[in-house]
Amino acid sequence: MPGSSRFAVAVHILTLMALERPKPQTSDRLAESANTNPAVIRRLLGALSQAGLTQSRLGKGGGSTLARGPKKISLLEIYEAVEEPGLLGMPRTAPDRACPVGRHIEDSLTVIAERAEQAFLERLSEVNLKEVAKEIAAANAAAKSAA
Repeated sequence: MPGSSRFAVAVHILTLMALERPKPQTSDRLAESANTNPAVIRRLLGALSQAGLTQSRLGKGGGSTLARGPKKISLLEIYEAVEEPGLLGMPRTAPDRACPVGRHIEDSLTVIAERAEQAFLERLSEVNLKEVAKEIAAANAAAKSAA
């Protein structure tokens, strides 16, 4: 079962905003870049705006921009703005408590999942949007010079 793509799409559109700043980006442009529906982008922008990561301006020449510099936006902030906590989903039904594995598997997996999630969140806190934008810009420059 695939996980949510909200975080990946949010990083995508914020990176585009970082590379194109200060020019406001429309939800149509962001959706085109991420190859998704503008409604998906608008929902993400709502969550990102609530988290203080983006701001929007209506009307001609309007669109969304970063609320602060990309160096001051961590991937953790983006993740927390658009995703629900929990990397590992548990089954909806309880396992057989009479089974020696079923009796203890949830507790065991919960401990493992909590440790994995903590490591994941710590790593996200160490990376900022500027680093992602810099990697993308370098990749684009390399592709241009190779062409």
